[in-house]
Amino acid sequence: MKRKLLLLALGALLVVAAVACSSGESKSIWTLENGEEILASGAFSEELEELDGDTAWALYKLEQAGLARETMTESVCRRSAGATCEELALLVFDTEEAAQAAQQALENYLDSQIEANRDYRPGEISKLEGAWLEQRGYTLLMVVADDVQAARQAVGADT
Repeated sequence: MKRKLLLLALGALLVVAAVACSSGESKSIWTLENGEEILASGAFSEELEELDGDTAWALYKLEQAGLARETMTESVCRRSAGATCEELALLVFDTEEAAQAAQQALENYLDSQIEANRDYRPGEISKLEGAWLEQRGYTLLMVVADDVQAARQAVGADT
C-alpha cells in the first residue's frame, strides 16, 4: 500500500513538473504568431496599419538606444492611421540585452506619446498610460489598445 501511495505521489509530482516546465517554456519568448493573435483579439477599436521594420526602428528611436539596425531581426508592427494612439509592436532581437535596451526606448516612446497627446487627444491618454510592455527573452511586446485585457487573454497572459 505504501508503495502504491509513493508511486501515485511520484506520478503527481512528475505531472506538476511537466506542467510547470511547459508553462515556463511558453513564456520564454513572444512569437510573431502572438502578434497576429493579439491583432485578432478585438483589443483595438480600429484597424491598424502595417509598419515595416525600418519605419518601426526609426519611430521607436532604437538607434538612439545604442542599438544597431541588424540587431532587430523580425517584427510585427501595426499603428493607428491617426484617429487613436493604438498600436502593436512585437520586436525580435538577436540578444536579450538588445531587447532590454529596446524596452527602455519604448518606455521613452510611450512617455513622449503621453506628453504629445495630452492636449491633442486627451481621451487616448488612459490607453497610453495602460500600455502593456513586456520583454520575454530576446523579444519585446508593446500593446496600446482600447482593451488591453483582451490582448492579454488572446495570448494567455491575463494574470
